[in-house]
Amino acid sequence: MNHGGGPLLVLAGAGSGKTRVIIYRIAHLLDLGIPPDAIAALTFTNKASEEMRDRIGHLLGNRKQAAKLTMGTFHSLGLSMLRAERNALGYPSGFAVYDQADQLGVVREVMRSLKDFSRDGERRWDVKAILTRISLAKNGFIAPEDYQPREADEYDVITAEVYPRYQAALRSYAAFDFDDLIVEPVRMMQRDAAIRDRWAGRFRFVLVDEYQDTNRAQLLLVKELVARHGNLTVVGDDDQSIYAWRGADPTNILRFGDMFEGAVVVKLEQNYRSTKLILDAANAVIGHNANRHGKTLWSELGAGEPITHAVAQDAEQESRWVAQELKRLKDGGRRWQDLAVLYRSNLQAKGLEDELRQLQVPYVMYGGQEFFERKEVKDVIAYLRLALNPRDELSLRRIVNYPARGVGPATVEKVVAWAQARHATMWDVLQGVASAADTPALEEAGLRAGVRNALAGLVAIVDELGRSLRAGTPVAATRQLIAAIGLHDDLRDASPSATAAQRRIDNVEGLLGSLTRFEARASGADALADYLRKLSLESGEEADTSGDRVVLTTLHGAKGLEFPVVFMVGLEEELLPHARTLYPQATDALDADHASDVSEERRLCYVGITRAQRKLYITRSCTRLSRGRTMARIPSRFLLEIPEELIDVKDLGEEARQAVPASELRSFFATFSADD
Repeated sequence: MNHGGGPLLVLAGAGSGKTRVIIYRIAHLLDLGIPPDAIAALTFTNKASEEMRDRIGHLLGNRKQAAKLTMGTFHSLGLSMLRAERNALGYPSGFAVYDQADQLGVVREVMRSLKDFSRDGERRWDVKAILTRISLAKNGFIAPEDYQPREADEYDVITAEVYPRYQAALRSYAAFDFDDLIVEPVRMMQRDAAIRDRWAGRFRFVLVDEYQDTNRAQLLLVKELVARHGNLTVVGDDDQSIYAWRGADPTNILRFGDMFEGAVVVKLEQNYRSTKLILDAANAVIGHNANRHGKTLWSELGAGEPITHAVAQDAEQESRWVAQELKRLKDGGRRWQDLAVLYRSNLQAKGLEDELRQLQVPYVMYGGQEFFERKEVKDVIAYLRLALNPRDELSLRRIVNYPARGVGPATVEKVVAWAQARHATMWDVLQGVASAADTPALEEAGLRAGVRNALAGLVAIVDELGRSLRAGTPVAATRQLIAAIGLHDDLRDASPSATAAQRRIDNVEGLLGSLTRFEARASGADALADYLRKLSLESGEEADTSGDRVVLTTLHGAKGLEFPVVFMVGLEEELLPHARTLYPQATDALDADHASDVSEERRLCYVGITRAQRKLYITRSCTRLSRGRTMARIPSRFLLEIPEELIDVKDLGEEARQAVPASELRSFFATFSADD
C-alpha cells in the first residue's frame, strides 16, 4: 500500500482481505500528511463504510481524524453534492429522495395519464419492468430524449413514452430518485465549470471499494472527481461481478488500464478464509469464464473436508435433509450462526423454512422487508416529507386518505385535473379548498361539502406539523401527528390480531426512536429533510448478522459474508443458472443475444462456493414440482465443472441412484463454449 500517486487497481480475490487494503492505503496517505478531508472513499453499503471508518480510527488511534474522512456510498456522496448545489438546480431545501416504492408509484401515475398505454385497452403492464428500463437508461447515461427503443420490444416502446414523463413528474415533485443521485451530480459538473472545479478540487485522493459493481454513471462520477490528478485506487474482483441486472458493468474493471492511463495492477490471490479443497472447486468453476483477469486463489489453511454433494429424490426430501444436517451439526458443537443456506431464488426457501420450523431450528432470512419500507413507517414519513415539501405530490397522494377520511380516487383525480387546469400544485388546490376562497368553483369541481371538510382537516394537520417541525421539535411534532390522525387506533382496527397490531405500533415507535436520536445530534428543518432523504438510502443488503441463528439468504445477498459451513441448495439447470438467464422473458431488459451468456451466473456460483470457510455442502433434487407437475431435473453445468475427486456424493433416495451418469451429462454440456 506504498503506492504513491496515479491510478491503482487492486484485484482482490475472494477472502484476500480487500477491506484491509483500503484501510492501510488510507492510513498510508494520512502518514504522508494528506489531510483527511482531502480523501474520499466510496463504498456500496453504509455498513461497509462504517466498518472501514471504525477500523481506520482503531488503527490510527485517532477516531477524530477518521471522522474527517469523506467515507460513504456513491449515493450518499451524490446526495451531499445535490444538497450543496440545490440552488443551482432550482430545488427547495426540502427536496425528496424517492425509493423504489415511490418510483413505482410515479410510474403508475404516468401510466394512468397516457391515453393509449396498452395494445388492447385491458392489458396490465409490469410497472417494475418499465422502471428497470428507465433505471438502466439512467445508469447508462441515456437521457429521456436520447432513449432509443427496440421496436421488437414492446416494453422498450412503452418505456420511451413513460421515461420523459417520469422525469418531468420527479421535477414537479421536487424529488430525485436513486439513479439521479449519481447522474445529476455528473451532469452538473459537465455543464458548470465552477461546480466541477469545486468538487474535483476538494479531493486529492479517491478510493473505490467493490469496483466491479460500478455502472457507467458511477464511472463517470469517479472520472470527474479524479480528472485533475488521477489519484485513484480501486479494489475489486471481476470474478464477483454479479449485478449486471441492475446496471453494473464488469468492463469497468476489465478495462481499467485502458480507461486510466499509467494504471498499476496488483493481484491478491492468497485466500485467508477457505480451505484448499473449497478453493480448488471455486477455481475450477470460474476458470470456465474466458473474459476475466486471470487469478488462482490459494490458501495455507490445509486441504480440508471434501465437498458433500447430496442428491435428493425431490425438493421435499432435499429440504428435510438440509434441516436435519443443520441440527446434526449443532448437536456436534457448531453454533447456529456458523451455518448458512444459500439459494438462487427466494422461492426455494419456503420448503426449507417449513422443515426448520418442524425441527425448531432458529433462523434469520436476509432480504426481507426493511424497517423503513414497512407501510405504517412510510405513512408517517410521508406526512413529514409533505410538511417539509408541499410539492412532494407522491407523499400527498399516499396520505390524502390515510387514515380514511372519505377522499377516494375520484376526488383525487378531480383535484389533479383542477390543479393542472390552473397550473398549480395539488397542495395549492387543497389550501384553496381549506380556505373556501372560491366556494362556487369548489362546487363546480364536484367536491361535496363532506369531502371539502375532510381536505380542510388534512391541510390543518399538515400545516401544524410543518410549523412544529420548523420549530425544531420533530419527536413532539410526530407524536402530535400520530394522535391527531388516530394512527394507533387505525392500526388496531386494521390488524388481524392484537399481537400484529402491537407489532405495527412498535414499528412506529421505532421510527420515533430514530427521530429521537436525530434530534439529539441535529436541529432545523433542513437537517430533518436531509435525515428523511437518507432514510431512503438504507440498503437491504445491510443485514443484521447478530444472534445465534442459521442464516438463509440468496446468493446475491451472501456476497461479502462468510460462514464456517455453507449449504448451496438447488444446483440444477434453470435454478443455477437461472431460467431467466437461459430463456429471457418479455419483461426482461436484456435482449435475446444475452440468452446464452451464463458467465454472470457462473460468477454467482463462484461467490457462493467462496462463502464457505471449512465445509461446503451442495444439494440438488432429481425432480421438482412445476405448475402442478413433477418434472425431472438436470444437474447444474457448474456442478459438473467441479472435479470429481473434490466431491463426496451422498444419495438420499432411490431416484438419485437412477440419475443420468455424469459421463453422459459431461458429453451433453461439452457443446457449450468456455464462456457460454
